[in-house]
Amino acid sequence: MLKHKKFEDALIEADECTLHTGDFEKLLLEAIDESFSSLGESAKRSVYFRLEKNFSIKKEHIPNRIAAFAQAVEKIFGPSANLLEISIMKKLHEKVETNFEWDKLKSFGFAGYLTETKRYFQEKNGVKSIRELIEHEGTHEE
Repeated sequence: MLKHKKFEDALIEADECTLHTGDFEKLLLEAIDESFSSLGESAKRSVYFRLEKNFSIKKEHIPNRIAAFAQAVEKIFGPSANLLEISIMKKLHEKVETNFEWDKLKSFGFAGYLTETKRYFQEKNGVKSIRELIEHEGTHEE
């Protein structure tokens, strides 16, 4: 019974952490939306349409499909994708208020930057994975 209660507590804590993860997802979607808006409203709608129809990526699923989204943007925009990716990264950087050190030895692409920013945001806000929460609870059993 005690283990079940600890697991339940871990899930409740995970739900609370999900709110912080959801905050990151909201900020990422805002950054993407603002960057797409710079292309014009019609072009923005067209990009979202192509993401969904050609790549099966709905707008609300982008934060959970970062690598697929990055590949789709590159296929849609070709060499010009870099400009849009930089715009998204700058806007996200402002929203997340990152101050993590850029490791010049690491080669971050667009998807890598988004993933690293998400990791930074989660650490900054104390977000843990369900696995970490369960393992933590397991170490405190009586």
